Order: sequence, then C-alpha cells, then structure tokens
Amino acid sequence: MPSATDGFLTGQILIAMPGIGDPRFERALVLLCAHDQEHAMGLAVNRPVDGLTLPDLLGRLGVETAIEVPADLVLMGGPVQRERGFVLHTGDFRSLESTLPVADDLGMTATRDALDALAGQRRRPRRAALCLGYAGWGEGQLEKELRENVWLTCPADEELVFGDDHEEKWAKALHKIGVDPEFLSMTAGRA
Repeated sequence: MPSATDGFLTGQILIAMPGIGDPRFERALVLLCAHDQEHAMGLAVNRPVDGLTLPDLLGRLGVETAIEVPADLVLMGGPVQRERGFVLHTGDFRSLESTLPVADDLGMTATRDALDALAGQRRRPRRAALCLGYAGWGEGQLEKELRENVWLTCPADEELVFGDDHEEKWAKALHKIGVDPEFLSMTAGRA
C-alpha cells in the first residue's frame, strides 16, 4: 500500500483550503483511497446528502436488513459517478474479491456484499460510512493542486472518517496539523 513516505498519499486526508474555487469541495475533507503516479481517487467524508440516511438508501436498493440499521447520514463522496456507492469501513470487514485496503484498519468496498454487511449482524464492520460518488484526479493533477496550495494533508483517523459531526470535521482536521482555521487566507500566495 502506498504511503506518504513514498510520495503518494493513500490513506491521508486532503483538507480543502479556503477559496478552493469549486463549491463542491469548499471546506471538504477527502480521504484518499488510491494514489499513484497515474491517478488519485478519494471520498469526501464530511458532505452529508440532505435527508438521506443509510436505512433509507438500503430500503430503496432492496437490501434486506437483519438488524435495526443506525440512521447514519449517507455522504456525497464526490462529483464523479454520484449514483455509485462506496463503503468506507474498519478492517473488521473485508471482501476478499473487492475490498481495497486504504490505511491501517481502514478499507473501501464498492460491491453489494458491503451493503449486505451493513444490514446484517454477522459481518457488520465496527464503523462504516456509505458515500455516493467519488473525487478523481488524472496523472499529475493532484500533485499540481498540492503545489498550488489547494489542499493540505493530514493523517486519517476514525473520528475524521466516521464521526458524525460533519460541520466541525474540517476545523478538527486543521487543528490536528496545528493550523487555526481563523488564520487561513482565502487566497494562496508564494514566498
């Protein structure tokens, strides 16, 4: 699995800088699920879809529930393929064929068996978030945005990924790396 030490940021969180210029990513936190020299793919973890909960979505998809599914909000993972679902989950769930390891004790699965696990008793992950759509970058695009100070990065942790205080996650991520959000400028500069 790539890591920040090899120049790639899989498992890290991107923190959108103020004035990013794209309202879809204003104050966004994006967990990078894959990053290599050819592309990057991530899921926003602090953008709830208005009024859509996990039980609602499972019902719409015809997924049988064996438990009372928590009323967690479904997240807008990004602007690409917004009709496609991706489940971020702790490492206690794994589909041998389709789980992508993202970081220690964190994976992403985009197949029906992850939905079945969320609705069941036996294989349910300890923590999970369902995201619709994803954010994607082509070769060199994310690296260019990082050089232009569009994003800051921080290590992922369970509260940033799975916590339900979506309004405060952005500020919490900044505080985690020692940045006070009140002192950030809306414009990037060069020294």
